[in-house]
This record gives sequence, structure tokens and C-alpha cells, in this order.
Amino acid sequence: MNTLSAKIAEYNAQKAANVPQDILDTMDQATHTLEQSGIADNSLRSGDRAPDFDLPNHTGESRRLTGMLDESSVVLSFYRGGWCPYCNLELNALQQRVEEIEGMSARLVAISPEMPDKSLSTRERHGLSFDILYDQGNRVAELFGLVFTLPESLRPIYEKFSLDIPGYNGDDSFELPMPATYIITRDGTIVHDFVDPDYTRRMEPQEIIDRLGSLVQA
Repeated sequence: MNTLSAKIAEYNAQKAANVPQDILDTMDQATHTLEQSGIADNSLRSGDRAPDFDLPNHTGESRRLTGMLDESSVVLSFYRGGWCPYCNLELNALQQRVEEIEGMSARLVAISPEMPDKSLSTRERHGLSFDILYDQGNRVAELFGLVFTLPESLRPIYEKFSLDIPGYNGDDSFELPMPATYIITRDGTIVHDFVDPDYTRRMEPQEIIDRLGSLVQA
């Protein structure tokens, strides 16, 4: 099976071959600065209680975390937006394994600050069967300690690649969530976290399934 990490490595090779080195260096420096800031150390981790929230999905239907936990464990996947190639790779990889995730008595839910019409397009493009929740202003991502502001050094690069972050999010804050994956049990406890300031690294769907399997066995 072609893993998500393998697909990301393939994309990274294509990017290295096609993007000018000075732009790659600027991107790498921004990631390094975010890593050095210690932001990930302040995010919610395993053993923490997940904060309750109520967000609309891609069609405007309300989804409350406690309501979902009444029925099953929940896998929350925070992603930056449908404009992000790494997020698209991750969403597609999750869709390929969603039936196995659901077979472990868990519900997969994605959360993004991109506006509903954008997330609906993302959902349709990848044929996603799971909900994408609209986190307007990154309010829920803030509760999980994931929010950062895109540095000034990257904004002209994003603009050059026609990546209009304010246009996707409907504000001018340039705030984004660090990509993160949380597994939350029915009592609201986070039992596994994957938070990485390097947006090119994501949790493997197989690891999600393995950890859910351990919960079922327990």
C-alpha cells in the first residue's frame, strides 16, 4: 500500500525540482522559526480533556463534539485548507481508509478555517464521505492551541502561487491552524495527539487505525 508519507515524499521531490531554491529556503526558514517558537508545546496533548464545540459542517448542519461522542470515539483532523497540497494528500489518504476507521467504532471529522463553499469544493474534489467543519476565525483550533499567523515572509510567495488565504478564510488575519490529528474517546479524553509545526508531516491513516484498534481491544 502506498503510504501517505510516501506520497508526501514524492510531492516534495516534485516541489524541489520546480520551485526556485530561494523560495524553498524561505519556506524552510518559516517552518524552522515556527518550530523554535515552541507553539506545539502549548497545544492540547494526550491525557487532556477535549474542549466541547459546536460547528457547522460543509452544508451548514450543526455538529457538537459531545453529541458525536455520545455515539462513538472521534478522530479530529485539523487542516489548513483545500489550497494546501499536503492537506489534500492527507484528506485523500483518510478517505481511502475511512471505512476502516469507522469500523473501529470511531467517527472521522475534519476541521478547517476555510469557508463552507471552499470546503464543499474540497469535499467534492476528493469524494470525501466525512464531515468538514467550518471553524470560522480558528476559534476551535485556538482552544486546542494550534493557531499561528502566517509570517510576512511567506505572504508574497503565497500570492505568487495564487494562494489567497484571506479569500479562503473570509478574513484578513492570515491565521491558520497547525495540522493536527486527535483521537478522542467517548468520555472526552484525548488519547492520542499528532501536532507538528512542520506542515509537510502528517499522521499516517494506518497509525490512526492501529491506535483505534488498541482502544477496541482495551
